[in-house]
Amino acid sequence: MKLINTNKNSKTDKTETAEKSKNVLTSDSKFAIVEGYKIARTNLVFSLTAQNSNCVAVTSWSKGEGKSTATVNLAISFAKMGKHVLLIDTDLRRPNLHNLLKLKNDTGVSDIIGQFGDFQTAVHREAIANMDVLTSGAIPPNPSELLASPYFAELIKKAKEEYDYVIMDTPPLGVVTDTLLLKDFVGGYVMVVREKVTSHGDIERALQSVKLADTKVLGFLKVGCEMRSRGYGYNKFRYRNQYSYNYYYK
Repeated sequence: MKLINTNKNSKTDKTETAEKSKNVLTSDSKFAIVEGYKIARTNLVFSLTAQNSNCVAVTSWSKGEGKSTATVNLAISFAKMGKHVLLIDTDLRRPNLHNLLKLKNDTGVSDIIGQFGDFQTAVHREAIANMDVLTSGAIPPNPSELLASPYFAELIKKAKEEYDYVIMDTPPLGVVTDTLLLKDFVGGYVMVVREKVTSHGDIERALQSVKLADTKVLGFLKVGCEMRSRGYGYNKFRYRNQYSYNYYYK
């Protein structure tokens, strides 16, 4: 099986990734962003507990909606609870987590499943405090087959046993069907929707796809919006040149 190295990106891709990396949560992140993710985290903890699961997949309808950045930030928020978190890039066609977190992608998910590497050497330990990261690895010619293989099932089983929470960044639902192949491993999906980009039709089509796959959307994470302060400001907020986040619990 021929694998394609993903470490070399075009100048345009690097510029776009550099801009997105600025939105990854740090100790200097704005209070409103941090609080928005805390709200999402709290609701998601209850949702996963109800599903008796510690694993969730984050997706969107189309690319460019801020899904990967939101996935990273959600994982960081869980890690800040003191929980042991594993963040996995299962977008084997267009991976981005290694770029956002500035990690090497020499070995990852595809290499483990293809038996070209093992988990212990591939995982990035403590990429952020309490958070390990497993990047995608080289781009394979058959992503769907790999995600449906017993080797991937074994990988996720091991991860769910070793970590308190497993959070997966997945391909957009409206682009490929890979994401729905993960339904048996997760408690459900978090759908990222972007203000003025994701349409009501996109959301309806996404929900229909999830329903047909006999799985569920646990909630929506809204990004790219500007919200005004009201009252104490924990649920309503406004700021410029940053992502805004709101979590809708379902």
